[in-house]
Amino acid sequence: MNHPHATDRPATEAEALAQQRRLAPLVREEALSTAEVTLVAGVDVTYADAVDRLVAAAVVLRLPGLDVVERSWVSARPCFPYVPGLFAFREAPPLLDVLATLETVPDVVVCDGYGRAHPRRFGLASHLGVLLDRPVVGVAKSPFVGEAVPPTSERGSWSDLTIDGEVVGRALRTRDGVKPVYVSVGHRVDLPSGTDLVLRLSPRYRVPEPIRHADRLSRAVLRDGHLSTVYGSG
Repeated sequence: MNHPHATDRPATEAEALAQQRRLAPLVREEALSTAEVTLVAGVDVTYADAVDRLVAAAVVLRLPGLDVVERSWVSARPCFPYVPGLFAFREAPPLLDVLATLETVPDVVVCDGYGRAHPRRFGLASHLGVLLDRPVVGVAKSPFVGEAVPPTSERGSWSDLTIDGEVVGRALRTRDGVKPVYVSVGHRVDLPSGTDLVLRLSPRYRVPEPIRHADRLSRAVLRDGHLSTVYGSG
């Protein structure tokens, strides 16, 4: 799954902010026929404790059974400091690298992060989506910005996540009585289809299965001490 390196990597916070503002207008919200989605890649990043290394993982699952089709990971060093609101410049480069190793081309990518639910409407999911020009959905465990009335306790219930009255995402209940996740548009999806897809990907747990698998893979790589290896699959 190749990707274009459409932007230079910024060296300063000011350059990163300028890049976000320049790319944010490129985000497209489009209805996605989720019934036709069969391959979904989940991506996630885990950091090594007290070591300047990270592992970015991608796992492709096939709907409707959510069977694993392909797994891949890369080990790297963070190339940008931790700055709230600029997290994509830390995680997008290794995630783009691991997605480029996939032989399978997913219909949609879901990531543990934000899309339009971001101060400049350009979080990690939008960053990946615009650079890949593919459908990407952001799914976060807590809201970074904005406000949402808690949805009712039933699975499938949701409420708008808003910033100053603008709808930027949804608080979505994926399990009865369990805390919601926060869905936002990354690129080439809209909120209704993104919400529907996240529910399809979360039949048993709060977090969608592709992201759960990517998180488990990245943690397993760290646990097994593979940081000296740049790339792996299985």
